[in-house]
Amino acid sequence: MRSTSGLLSFLVLTTLAAGACAAHQEPVMSAQITNAAAKTGHVAVNGVRYYYEIRGAGEPLLLLHGGLGSIDMFGPILPMFTRTRQVIAVDLHGHGRTGLGARTISLLDMGDDLAGVLDQLGYRQVDVLGYSLGAGVAFRLAVQHPEKVRRLVLASAGFAQSGFYPEMLPMQAQLGAGMAAMMKDTPMYKSYAAVAPNPAEFPKLLDQMGALMRTPYDWADDARALKMPVMLVFGDSDMFRLEHVVEFYKLLGGGQRDAGWTREHMAQNRLAILPDVTHYEMFMAPALATTALPFLDGKRGAASWAEQVAKH
Repeated sequence: MRSTSGLLSFLVLTTLAAGACAAHQEPVMSAQITNAAAKTGHVAVNGVRYYYEIRGAGEPLLLLHGGLGSIDMFGPILPMFTRTRQVIAVDLHGHGRTGLGARTISLLDMGDDLAGVLDQLGYRQVDVLGYSLGAGVAFRLAVQHPEKVRRLVLASAGFAQSGFYPEMLPMQAQLGAGMAAMMKDTPMYKSYAAVAPNPAEFPKLLDQMGALMRTPYDWADDARALKMPVMLVFGDSDMFRLEHVVEFYKLLGGGQRDAGWTREHMAQNRLAILPDVTHYEMFMAPALATTALPFLDGKRGAASWAEQVAKH
């Protein structure tokens, strides 16, 4: 029988499949959000009753969490976003306070669902930041409903199954209901059981997520087709091969040539590699917020040398 520590290593849930917690990294949910939400509720879309919270004021930002997590994953850094943004945070299908029900978990379906959630909440267009599973949903939302997304940030997100380190694939493939009993003392289960409408669905959720991770995908053509500004954010010790990270950025039009003295060849999209960050810390890393917000606000990182000289 495998140890619980060994089983946790199988729960490396991917960008386009899920997010989780390494055996040495305890908090998946990390910290509960304690500041009062301005608005909470449920929205029924395509047979799923999605839970949402709206906090803060400013331009709207849709925030999507990782696999086996919920809105609460972002607890440590959420105030960094709500200082200047109205954050619409959603518990994804089968996660947190959103029940699993009878429908299969699908990134394509959730992409459509989130467009419906935004419609029902009265948002014509929003900026979107997704992490891991949430980045997969954000990607599909942008591909399938581009009119809904002004700017897009994908944190720890690959565009194809081949992007993972190869040793991870057989581990991910073993995720299933058989692990549920051994996970009762893990933060993944405890956090889920604390808020889920039906905690008894946890084994079924593991089966669904395992099936999702075993499904091959390659969305290179969809990545090329994105027209809105996109930022990719990875940790320098993420679960994706660096070659894949660079390939993703190039699919978006970046990394093709020198930007030019006056930035005349600068691509509209951005790539950020956060130092000393792994996949399992990205969702609570302050650097995620400080990196994403200027991009979401349409700000440049620095003035050009010519602009600086002109000021003097």
